[in-house]
Order: sequence, then C-alpha cells, then structure tokens
Amino acid sequence: MFEKVLVANRGEIAVRVMRACEELGIGTVAVYSEADKNSGHVRYADEAYNVGPARAADSYLNGDAIVEAGEKAGADAVHPGYGFLAENARFAALVEDSEMTWIGPSSDSMELLGEKTSARKEMSAAGVPTVPGTDDPVESADEIRKFAEEAGYPVAIKAEGGGGGRGMKVVEEESEIEDKFESAQREGEAYFDNDSVFVERFLEAPRHIEVQIIADHHGNVRHIGERDCSLQRRHQKVIEEGPSPALTDDLRTEIQESARDGADAADYYNAGTFEFLVEDTDRNGDGLLGADSDFYFLEVNTRIQVEHTVSEELTGIDIVKQQIRVADGEELPFAQDEVELDGHAMEFRINAENAANEFAPGTGTLETYDPPGGIGVRLDDAHKQGDEVVGDYDSMFAKLIVWGADREECLARSKRALAEFEIEGVTTVIPFHRLMLDDDAFSAGTHTTNYLDEELDPEEIEEAQEKWGPTGGTEGGEDEEVTERDFVVEVNGKRFEVNLEERGAPPIQAANGSGDTQQLGSAGPSDGGSDESSTSTAEGEQVTAEMQGTILDVNVEEGDEVSSGDVLCVLEAMKMENDVVASRGGTVVEVAATEGESVDMGDVLVVLD
Repeated sequence: MFEKVLVANRGEIAVRVMRACEELGIGTVAVYSEADKNSGHVRYADEAYNVGPARAADSYLNGDAIVEAGEKAGADAVHPGYGFLAENARFAALVEDSEMTWIGPSSDSMELLGEKTSARKEMSAAGVPTVPGTDDPVESADEIRKFAEEAGYPVAIKAEGGGGGRGMKVVEEESEIEDKFESAQREGEAYFDNDSVFVERFLEAPRHIEVQIIADHHGNVRHIGERDCSLQRRHQKVIEEGPSPALTDDLRTEIQESARDGADAADYYNAGTFEFLVEDTDRNGDGLLGADSDFYFLEVNTRIQVEHTVSEELTGIDIVKQQIRVADGEELPFAQDEVELDGHAMEFRINAENAANEFAPGTGTLETYDPPGGIGVRLDDAHKQGDEVVGDYDSMFAKLIVWGADREECLARSKRALAEFEIEGVTTVIPFHRLMLDDDAFSAGTHTTNYLDEELDPEEIEEAQEKWGPTGGTEGGEDEEVTERDFVVEVNGKRFEVNLEERGAPPIQAANGSGDTQQLGSAGPSDGGSDESSTSTAEGEQVTAEMQGTILDVNVEEGDEVSSGDVLCVLEAMKMENDVVASRGGTVVEVAATEGESVDMGDVLVVLD
C-alpha cells in the first residue's frame, strides 16, 4: 500500500480523501494557494505545500507545481478529487510520467471519454444509446444552424471538455446561435482549456440519472447503483438522491448494465460515473419512467463525483478507499451480485449563495457554524467556526448527506437535519433546501431537470430566505482568559504552523488584518493583487461588479451607445458566467474593466452618461 498520497485539491473533498488515507494508514500531503493558507484541508493534512497565488490557474490548475510538490514531499501517489485537474488527461499523464501513481483512470481513457464527441462514438459502438447530435466538433455557426434546421429547436451547444452545465448553451431560436456559439467556446477555453464545441438535440424535460462505476486492473467492472440528479438550476446539480424515485426496476437495470457495458468497452478502470438523460415518453405526469422510456448517454465523469456519498450511504462501500486500492493494483473484493442497496439517501450541497438573489455567490466568516447530527446524518466539510469562506473558488463548502430506511423517512430526517443546521456570517442555500423538502413536486419525486428554472415560483424562494435565512453576525462575548496566536511559516514553500497561548493577554489584531493569525517568513508567491478597489474619475452612472470575479469579456468601448439590457461585459464568479447589463440607455464614457482582470464587489466596470 502507498505510504504517502498527495491530494491535488482543496476543501471538503480534500479532507474526504485524507480521511480515507488515514484509515488506511497512509500519510497525506496537501497543496494550497495563498487564499487557502489557513483552510481546513491544510490543517488536516500531515504536511502542506504552497503551489501559487489565489487565482486557480496559477495554483490548483498548475500541474507542474503540484507534481513538483509531490516529488518534494516524497509522495507515492496523487488523488485529484473532483474539479480543477481531476479530469485533465494531460495532468494525469504528467503524474504517470513521474515516480508517483495516478489514482484514477488512465490518461488515455480520460482523453477518450473526456472529449464529448469521442465519448459519443465509443458509447455508440458499445451499443449505448446517445442523444442525436454531431459526432465531430463544429467549426462555425452555420454548421449549428444546419443541424438545428434538421433536428429542430432547441439545440444545445456543448464544450467538448465540459461538464456540469459549464460550456453548455441552449439555443431556442436562430438569432441566438452566434452569441451562444461564442459563449460556449469562451467557457470551454476558460474552464477546460479547450474551445472546441459540438451540438446535439436538447431534451427539454428529462430526468438526469447517473450510474456509479468502479473497475479494477483485472477486468472487473461493478456498478454501485444509480443516483437521480434531476433537481438542477442552470444545469448545476442542487440535491442528489438514490435510488431514483422515477425508475421502474426494469429500466433501472437496463441503464445500470449500459453503464457497465460502456466502461468495459472503453477499458475503463478506477471510479467513474456514467450519466444518462431519460425522457418520459408517456408524459402522463406521474413521474414514473417505464421500460418504454428513452434513455441516452450524456457523458462520463472520469473521477469521483461530488455526490458519491449517496452511493456510499446506500451500499456501505467506501468508494475513495476502493479508488486507492485499485490504483495500488488490488482486485475489487466484491462481485456485482454482492452490491446491495439499503434504504434511501440524499445529498444537499451547502453553497455560499443567496438563492433569493439568483443564487448569487458570496463570502464571509462563519461566525456561527453548528452542523446537525444524529442517526442517519453525515457531514462532509473542511471548516470550523471562525473560518472564512473565500470567493476565489466554487461556492460549495460543505455537503449534508442524509440516510433513511425509505424515501419518506429520508425526507423527514432531512427536514430535521436542515432545521438543526446553524450558520451565521455567510448566506447559504439552506433555506432553499428546506423549501424543496416542503415542495409538492420534489416530495412526490415528479420533478425534472427544468423544474427549478421554469416551474418553481421565485417568490417562494424569497419567502423561504426571509423565513429561514441567517439572522446576521453574532455579538462578541467576554474576553477569553487564554489568547491563542497561530503563526504560519513557510520554508521553501512548505507550510509549518506554530501555536502559542498567552494567559491573561488581550487579543491582538494582526497588522495584516487577518485576526489572530499572522503570516511570518512566507516564501510563497503573492497574487500581485491590490487592496484598493477600482475607481473612476469620469462623471456619470457607474456600473459596478455585484460580486468578486474575473472579467471574461468586455463588449463595449468608449463612445458606444447602449440600450437598457445590453450586455456591457461578462463576469465569471465561482465558475459561472454572469452578464453585466446596462440598467438604462446611454453613452459609454469610460471602460474601467479589462479582459482577464480580477475585480472585487463594488469595483467600477463601466461608466454611462
């Protein structure tokens, strides 16, 4: 067995992998950016290395720096978690070419299945049904227009390396093709370093069903049940559950076996997820999908999934441990008929977002952080009370997983657990989750992927936020008798912590504004940023950033005439594109934003006269 594993990720998934390593007696190595110097995954690891500035492209997406850190630490293997470089075949090959083992499928399999067009071809050859679409990337808007004329609207333009809705644009009519073609290319380049896109028929109200796969190097392929991920907002999963309340046993078996066939045909090993869309051909509104329903292969996630926890709770199989053992050459210890699903499980993503404000991401300090407990309740996180939820990365900072003997008990237990969850200082989606547990469609299991975007009344979300939202920051208590000071020192990029206690000493605010934590002797790179917000000397209406993020595109120049609703620029925040629009017509007198620039909330982007 490996002696030391580097986890090339952050946050709750990094801690999840490290916990599995600890139970296997394996040492752990964390990597971190400047923004994560004091984060939970860094505290949990046996040792940690700085790999760059806050910007993900310069740290968590810097494969060379991560491999260098692993070699410096003497790690035997690399586990990528999910997100960042987890599905990057080039990074996997970089690890394979080093002295370390890649805990995941081969880079060849990742390349084959990571590109959507080649994956479609592979699955079609294996007899797995695919959504009608192009088998090769499209090079122009005219190609998309031709396909749409033949297949009918709507159609979906998808980034070849995309997933989770990123790099996907739905085209409802011909006039949208040009803009959405460019936007899909831009997102593909920004998130996956690949601006290649393809097009397929868009299924308007399907169920999203995925099958968890684990396979070893000895030809054994197992599925670990299916999960229903149909509750989505803008193609981003919100609540996942298993088993699916919509599938009949016959259809469930057919989908599960298609996933196994696909994995076997692609010579796939380690963990992965085969995702499918299922159309209700009966359309009788009962939410149940029979054996006559059409299902289509969507994509393969060549890594562990966010919602792998659901399958673990249903089967008792530790998927991360199996990943590590498979990578070390072990054979899977169970046959397919030994995989038994017990009860029902749901996962609730705890995101730092305001659901009542278009799910706008936010940041803050966890002034109160008191998660629920009790039978059937699991929490995967990397935070403790007093930690900061940073805005540089994905907005999810914890996951609540609930198990029940059946779906009815799981729903009731979920209500109880979410009501117990106390968070102050950060706005979260917990009120939204509580709303969904009282929602008729979700409770009945009849919802589809478009339910949140097209059917749920936004006023219900606003009312839930008012009813169950955070009450604000807590008042400071009495002075502590013991003052702790945490000092962080970096030597040649490796992180060391020193904790000092002073009795009777008053708390001291560090000069860098970070509370009682002071950074000393840091040899790591800085992000080159500035503490000053963007300012403007031009007179007129200032259009400012509503959140922290990166400018992906600037659509206007000084002197341009704009109308109300025109897109001025595109701001990426927490992996989502946000259009910054003009609230009224006018003339652009100043453009303060530049493409690729990082901006803070309140920074001036454009000035209109």
